[in-house]
Amino acid sequence: MGLVKLAVGDGVLTFLWVFCASCLSAGTSIIAKAIGVQGIATRLITITLVFILLFCFGIMGSVLGGASFNPTGTAAFYAVGHGGDTLISAAVRFPAQAVGAVGGALAIVKFMPSEYKHMIGGPYCKVDMHTCAIVEGMLTFTSSILVLYVILRGPKSWIMKNWLLSASIVTLVGFGRAYTGPSMNPANAFGWAYVNNHYTTWKHLYVYWISPFIGAITAGWTFRLIFPPPSKQKVA
Repeated sequence: MGLVKLAVGDGVLTFLWVFCASCLSAGTSIIAKAIGVQGIATRLITITLVFILLFCFGIMGSVLGGASFNPTGTAAFYAVGHGGDTLISAAVRFPAQAVGAVGGALAIVKFMPSEYKHMIGGPYCKVDMHTCAIVEGMLTFTSSILVLYVILRGPKSWIMKNWLLSASIVTLVGFGRAYTGPSMNPANAFGWAYVNNHYTTWKHLYVYWISPFIGAITAGWTFRLIFPPPSKQKVA
């Protein structure tokens, strides 16, 4: 029953994340025009909006019993030995996150005002498939390493943690924009692939599921190698 409740929380949180995160471009544009800034200054607006989202979603995730909106995050923490997930719980949670992402993508397409609809849309390959897979895997590896370090070894202040995570996410998205979008979140990619009716293709599975999971799990193993957990004798 607890696993079912957690999966429902995952679905709800992922729905809200895809819906809200899809508004970042439009929100950045509106705020930038309102205060009269352009260029690199708009990047700071986006980082601030992501910071607000991460802060709010961290609270909601705790309220929902540890719910998550990114399967690769769960995989990375599992690989490093943190969290209570198992292969069985992952097999239940990941589909729930994918379903939530589909709902979020469908909802934002329906409710986004027409003048901003060109600013929404999911990740897609802009170069050859293998390059996309490599880039998506490397970006997910990097983001997972950063998340693990900030959460487990970073500053104690949650404000600083969220700011570092926000800045790293926006920076990595900037690097990957010309290649895969990027996503670094298989559930989010699946939601938009469903909307665009290419969720059953090998390219989608290869680029947005297999590669990110390889990147996330490798990041967890790498982090565990660099920062090994204390031995049982030392803990005792």
